[in-house]
Amino acid sequence: MMQTPLTMTQMMERAEKYFPKKEVVSRTGGGIHRFTYKQIAERTRRLADSLTKLGVKKGERVGTLAWNHHRHLEAYFAIPCMGAVLHTINIRLSPQHISYIINHAEDKVLLVDSDILPLLEKCAPELKTVKAYIIMSDETEIPETTLSPVYHYEQLLAEANPEFSYPEDIAENDPAGMCYTSATTGNPKGVVYSHRGIVLHSMALGLADSAALSEKDIALPVVPMFHANAWGMPFSAVWFGTTLVLPGPYFTPKLLAGLIEQEKVTVTAGVPTIWLGLLKELDEGSYDMSSLRGVLCGGSAAPKGMIKAFEQRHKIPFMHAYGMTETSPLVVISTLKSYQEELDDEERLELRAKQGTLVPGLEIKILGKDGEVAWDGKEMGELCIRGPWIASEYYKDERTEDAFRDGWLHTGDVVTIDEEGFVKIVDRTKDLIKSGGEWISSVDLENALMAHDAVFEAAVVAVPHEQWQERPIACVVLKDAYKEKTSKEELFDFLKPQFAKWWIPDDILFLEEIPKTSVGKFLKMSLRDQVQKEVLRKS
Repeated sequence: MMQTPLTMTQMMERAEKYFPKKEVVSRTGGGIHRFTYKQIAERTRRLADSLTKLGVKKGERVGTLAWNHHRHLEAYFAIPCMGAVLHTINIRLSPQHISYIINHAEDKVLLVDSDILPLLEKCAPELKTVKAYIIMSDETEIPETTLSPVYHYEQLLAEANPEFSYPEDIAENDPAGMCYTSATTGNPKGVVYSHRGIVLHSMALGLADSAALSEKDIALPVVPMFHANAWGMPFSAVWFGTTLVLPGPYFTPKLLAGLIEQEKVTVTAGVPTIWLGLLKELDEGSYDMSSLRGVLCGGSAAPKGMIKAFEQRHKIPFMHAYGMTETSPLVVISTLKSYQEELDDEERLELRAKQGTLVPGLEIKILGKDGEVAWDGKEMGELCIRGPWIASEYYKDERTEDAFRDGWLHTGDVVTIDEEGFVKIVDRTKDLIKSGGEWISSVDLENALMAHDAVFEAAVVAVPHEQWQERPIACVVLKDAYKEKTSKEELFDFLKPQFAKWWIPDDILFLEEIPKTSVGKFLKMSLRDQVQKEVLRKS
């Protein structure tokens, strides 16, 4: 067979050649913009030429601090296709962590949205390797800033070569992108993606039993482009000629519902907190969601009650999935097998609530204390993964030894797997609750609580206990309409038929909000501290 390299240059070139009329719909602070792939491809070449003129060389990192819009999409391709490395920076991290990852990655140039300038200006005195800043904005003038030297994105493109040729010496195992995990303790960890890994992961997103992304789709990645490459959707969409709808900054559930209706979006992707907000908007408003063939949900376990509401109340298919920054990210997805479609609603919902079966191309094993666990849906173990789009190490980080052993990524996620191969996330190893020598899954308790009509969000954490070592405490945010009429006792009565007595939380605390990480997951460490102080106060 021919040894042709799998590189990202073929993706944008294919979009330009075969889908020149297809659109990218981009929302920015200035409104909605529409570009064809022909226009996006030319702008991408111009950006690559501009970065080359600024002195960016092969293998050097170019950072982005930006929302989901057309300019960020152009950077997604221009940087890797010129041989450099796209470094997407999570703008929701603290200034200290942002400074750390820019310095650790040794970014040479930063592309930044104008509304994010104040955040970057806080970091700038600490930055050691950055030689230039490019401001992405709809305005014609560069805004006032303490950064230097600064360039205007659109002015650079206007002066650049539209016929720029991408280098032909890019190898498929060359680095194409990098992203840092949003660590809850210690500094974020860097993951480097190769051209080969991105191409193969993009292909996997198009498989019929995966996300089934195709030219016919209109895709709305709500997951940020600074979070695990927006789950690879921008790469696949460009390659396949999929219409892309990019929601831009500061969107609301109302705005998302409007975009889905107006643009006739067929598939969208985001974390559970996004879909909880959208569900509330759909329940209260009147929208035509009939174009949607799937809502892709990952980042943390989706509550069963939310899945049921989307599928049964709003007739919107819900695709639960699992992945990590380290896995590009797709690993498993809950598409049902042909004979499982005949199951009744409740049985199908049980399967939908699991993260799903393994995507072709990867391998997994689940390790318990005595080796690999049984495929019985009950025995728990740590999920280990390997495959061509799975990282093999952290970038210049000694924590590689903890996570990457014997050719496998040890995820730290505790799961079960049933006889059909459906994986269910039970918990993070650090969030499992050990009570009297037995494990309690905080995720199962959270999902059960969120199935109650009154509950908007729920998180369960462990607190130390003299007799039982640890005990669960539930933290609940009630929906506005139920705040005056819902009691702890009602929620306890709701849980008791579903779990063994010793699983039931010792207390339920009502909160106004649950602290979250930069990517919308519950921040258990902070919540645990908050709860322990409350327990001590009561005692």
